[in-house]
Amino acid sequence: MAELDGVWEVKRAGGALPPLFGVRKEISGTSGFTKVGPIACLRFDVVGRSLRYRAPFQAFVDVLEPAGAELRGRATFRRREYGKFEMRRIQA
Repeated sequence: MAELDGVWEVKRAGGALPPLFGVRKEISGTSGFTKVGPIACLRFDVVGRSLRYRAPFQAFVDVLEPAGAELRGRATFRRREYGKFEMRRIQA
């Protein structure tokens, strides 16, 4: 989904998520990865407005919704929400 393409800064907005200092998501087309600092650590597939993590983390899905120039996200595990976050594009 082209509207998601780019590099996004991720900030915790609530729930059981830890502070997300230095966390970014890089998305290109139908895939991407989450980075912590310089390390790409979790790969995912883009399906509509959801980020579906690859094995062995396939039970985790981030569900995104537009919020102006940013995105709001719900972090889910086996379809149950455990946290909220916001994403701000920092590079197209």
